[in-house]
Amino acid sequence: MRLSRWLADRWVMIVALLVLGYLALPVLVVAALSFNRPSSRLSYDFNEFTLDNWRQPCATSDMCAAVIRSVQIGFLATVVATVLGTLMAFALVRHRSRGRSGINVLVFLPMAAPEVVMGTSLLALFVSAGVPQGLWTIVIAHVMFCLSFVVVTVKARLAGMDRRLEEAAMDLYASEWQTFRRITLPLVLPGIVAAALLAFSLSFDDFIITNFNAGTTVTFPMYVWGAAQRGIPPQVNVIGTAMFAVALLLVGLSSLRGRWRRLR
Repeated sequence: MRLSRWLADRWVMIVALLVLGYLALPVLVVAALSFNRPSSRLSYDFNEFTLDNWRQPCATSDMCAAVIRSVQIGFLATVVATVLGTLMAFALVRHRSRGRSGINVLVFLPMAAPEVVMGTSLLALFVSAGVPQGLWTIVIAHVMFCLSFVVVTVKARLAGMDRRLEEAAMDLYASEWQTFRRITLPLVLPGIVAAALLAFSLSFDDFIITNFNAGTTVTFPMYVWGAAQRGIPPQVNVIGTAMFAVALLLVGLSSLRGRWRRLR
């Protein structure tokens, strides 16, 4: 009876933990394989523990070049998409206009459209315009689909913000710029940072749209896809684990910063 009562009181938490464990399982496998010395190039079973993969993450020079290129593309796409998406979110939430509902539909289209359709459409656009495919066509393509996610994320943050805080600041003789800098921006900043992190992860991870518009440029996902045919080097798991650790660190620092501000 005690066990059944305990399970009845905590079954939601138990299911949530099981789901989280299921989601974290692939990440744990990748982290474990980053310390593995495979028995052969095409083997993915755990053979022998080693730290050589972490000591020499750039043992394959082509892979590190692809990682650096993916980081560059992700940074450029994130900056452009975050700036444009934040401005669009402010315009859609704070200003009433006739075409706002149509713009909202257009914002959701890149999120709803299959990536194969977007990739082929962008390829046809670049070819018809005579634009050579390469790094900049990838950046343009990534900005296009990252923009929607930034707009939606920042809009959600703005919609939940109390406008009376800004009105109170202006009643206390704060100018529009002072109100934005001291009230609006600190309140919206967590949403902007979350949107930027999401945009970077989507850009770094994208393969389908990139493959259509890359030309001879090779990003990290394209390198992994090509290497899968002849054996993925274990350093790939090192890069994946490191990226996950950096993302986890950023989320943890953001959470600690928010808790510290609430305690202060």
